Amino acid sequence: MLHLRVISPPDRTDEVVRLMEQTVGTTHLAVLTGAARNPRGDIVMCDVAREAGDTLLSRLREAGLDRAGSIAVENIDLTLSLHADKAEREAPGEAADAVLWEHLADATHEESTLTATYVAFLAVATMLAACGVMLDNAILIVGAMAVGPEFGPLAGISTALVQRAPALVWRSLTALVVGFAAAMLLTAGFAALMELCGLFERSMVEADRPNTAFIWQPDWMSFVVAFLAGIAGTLSLTSARSGALIGVAISVTTVPAAANAAVAFSYRDYAQTAGSTGQLFANLGGIVLSGTLTLLVQKLYWARTAGRERPVRKPGRG
Repeated sequence: MLHLRVISPPDRTDEVVRLMEQTVGTTHLAVLTGAARNPRGDIVMCDVAREAGDTLLSRLREAGLDRAGSIAVENIDLTLSLHADKAEREAPGEAADAVLWEHLADATHEESTLTATYVAFLAVATMLAACGVMLDNAILIVGAMAVGPEFGPLAGISTALVQRAPALVWRSLTALVVGFAAAMLLTAGFAALMELCGLFERSMVEADRPNTAFIWQPDWMSFVVAFLAGIAGTLSLTSARSGALIGVAISVTTVPAAANAAVAFSYRDYAQTAGSTGQLFANLGGIVLSGTLTLLVQKLYWARTAGRERPVRKPGRG
């Protein structure tokens, strides 16, 4: 279940209450007259089944409540109520299949913003991956994959394409391009410093690396793995299963490919640089493509499940 709290201008409160009462899957409706101070107005609250949440949010936004007042949504971990059980039974579809588009857009907007913290995480992950490729250590490679934050902008691009939001596309692309460029530049400097300290040397780049050679040798399997990881990552975001996202992070070689490209370039091994860059683009492209297709399929599936017309509860039904 989801909990909605709406601050409504007094002259719009009856409309808000009507929208909540008419949406199938809502319950526990409460009105606090004059309780809001900033902005001033009434507070209207209700619980709604997750599968009906997007319908209600869309109606409230169409009514302009996000501009005239405010709309807040939070997850309810536990509800002990026969009314809640009844609301969940009435709502069409299953909660696990429902997509809250407003929540998804907000989450990907935050994750795809270029910040100092984002660049720091990506740079540290790339440096860890550089150590992994130089030592031919698969464990370090896996650790670097888990640290990298690049799935946020990739998911942002997919969401923006489906929602037709050009501003979010550019924001996500900026975070992705600038983030990787900064991380690779810092990693090249890190490699030079490690060489001065006697910890890195050219022979480590040129040596056979059976555990990590795949990073700069892209093939169709690289794209297939990235495509499948993109599907899993998108499903984890839309179903709020963050644990699955960690598995996605250690399935694709975006960060290790960027690290190997930076290190190889610093040693003027342009063959490895080109191969690593190809691996990077194959993974990024596969994730964006599969993420976009997954969201489109979910959108079409939910439209069929929820009904071609929005479900409306008849007046008088509790």
